[in-house]
Amino acid sequence: MDVRNALMKSLAISLVRHEKIKTTEAKAKELRPMIEKLVSKALMGTLASRNIVRARLLNQNIETKKLVDVIAPQYKDRNGGYTRITKLPQRLSDGAKMAIIEFVK
Repeated sequence: MDVRNALMKSLAISLVRHEKIKTTEAKAKELRPMIEKLVSKALMGTLASRNIVRARLLNQNIETKKLVDVIAPQYKDRNGGYTRITKLPQRLSDGAKMAIIEFVK
């Protein structure tokens, strides 16, 4: 696994765990499609889809259970757009554009 994929999976785990994370705008924009696909897969509710979600979340059982049993059912009547990216001011140290990515309630 390359560093980029490891970073995205780590961010996905953090987002599922905390339901809201602060990161750079570029990372948030790249994380969004991955999370949207995971929620769509979790909505299926089958054993096979649960195993796929678990594999994508680096075999984190607690986060998989939370995504499939708590987060995904909130969106059963929604066809997409499970996350929201809110832009923040630039970081002072290096001027990177910051953002918050969170699940829509």
